[in-house]
Order: sequence, then C-alpha cells, then structure tokens
Amino acid sequence: MENLEEPESFEVSVQQLNDLLMDHRGLFIRPSTDWDQVHPGICVGNESVAWNKKRLKRLGATHILNAAEGNSFMHVNTNAEFYAGTGFVYHGIPASDFDHFDISVYFQEAADFIGKALAYNNGKGKVYVHCREGYSRSPTLVIAFLMLRHNMDVHSAVATVRRSRDIGPNDGFLLQLCRLNRRLKAERESCDQ
Repeated sequence: MENLEEPESFEVSVQQLNDLLMDHRGLFIRPSTDWDQVHPGICVGNESVAWNKKRLKRLGATHILNAAEGNSFMHVNTNAEFYAGTGFVYHGIPASDFDHFDISVYFQEAADFIGKALAYNNGKGKVYVHCREGYSRSPTLVIAFLMLRHNMDVHSAVATVRRSRDIGPNDGFLLQLCRLNRRLKAERESCDQ
C-alpha cells in the first residue's frame, strides 16, 4: 500500500484521496477478503458475511450497521427483523452508491451507532459495518466516524481504513468527507480562539 504519509496541507482534495486509495500502478483494487478489521472493534465487509449469522457470531460482532439497507439490486435487504433473536443490535442506512447521493446526512447517525457499539459491554462491543462489497458506502461511514469521534483529519482517517482494506469510496462521497474535514477544522479553530 502506497502514499500513506500525511499531506503537507491540512486542506485535502478528492484527487489526493484517490491517490491514497490507488496502488503503485495507479489502479483501484477491489477487496480480496469478505471483511477486514479496520480499527479496533470495527470490521468493514461485504453482504455475504451480513447474511451469515453464524459467521457474524464467530467474528464476534455485537452490532451490525448496514450502509446499504433497501430492496434494489445495489442494496442489502437485511433489517432488524432478519436479526431478531440473534442478540445483534442492528441499524440500517439506505445509502445508494452514486456520486450525487448525499451520504453526509448519515455521518452523525452512523458515528453515534458505531460509538455505542464500541462502548457496549464495557467496551467489548464489535461492529460489522457493511454494504454490498464493503468498498464505498461502509468505509465512507467508518471514515466519517474516525473524523467525528477520533478527531482524525480526512487523510488520516482514509489512510487508517485503507491500511487494512482495499476501499474506493466514489468521488461524491470523498468530496463530502472533504467538506466534513473543512467543517471540523473550522469548528476546532473557533474553539481554540
């Protein structure tokens, strides 16, 4: 994995994030595994694991965040009813993987759910965050969580997830993460004054 250094400027562009996500040949790589732990207690993965309750138990998941809840071909049609009686705490977000989709309206909601998941059982919770492939929507929500709850800038948050999993949020999602980065930076600067 290449280009994981901190950028010179705090202002990060979509192109800089794409450069971070590509391999040394300039190619985006699809994940080679169904899931990966990308941060302590946070696993990002695909729908095959989400459909397999026994596999989720073996993984140690206590919470499930479906970043692609819905009935279309690009969504994963699981819900709280699907997990009823399993002990998993479920939350669904109906995000679509299009550049023009506003996933940012779910950043805080997802961060709150992931935070509660990690605090569960005196900090022993583990959350499985997924979409169809674990490539765009679910990593975007985890990156937003790291920015909102761990005070990471967008470059550091993307690099953190990318170290453990091949990801490729679409350019619209990357732009929304850059906007979140600017907002959080401005909020921190106003608090420092």
